[in-house]
Amino acid sequence: MKHIRLGTLDVGRVGLGAMGMSAAYTGAGTDDAESIRAIHRALDLGVTLIDTAEIYGPFANEELVGQAIKDRRDEVVLATKFGLISHSGGGPEPRQQPSQHPYRA
Repeated sequence: MKHIRLGTLDVGRVGLGAMGMSAAYTGAGTDDAESIRAIHRALDLGVTLIDTAEIYGPFANEELVGQAIKDRRDEVVLATKFGLISHSGGGPEPRQQPSQHPYRA
C-alpha cells in the first residue's frame, strides 16, 4: 500500500469507511462478526485509515470499530466526526450554528 501525508499523519492511500457496517444501508448492523472480519482484512491489506462517526448508529459504529481494532490500535489512524444529534427525534442537526462556534477559523 502506498502512503501519503495527511497533515502530520502518515496513512495508506486507501481508507475504510465503516458507516455501512452499522447504519444507512439495508442489512447494516446485522452481522457484526462479518464487519469485524472486513476491518481485520482491510488492516491485513495495508489500510491504516478508518473512518467512523458517533452519528452512525448512534454510537454503534464507533463501538464496532473499537471492538475490531482493540488489539491492533497502533496500526490505525482513526477518523471520527462528532457534534451532530441523531437521536433527538429530529434527525441530524448541528449542535451550534456556525456563527456560535467557539473555534471559528
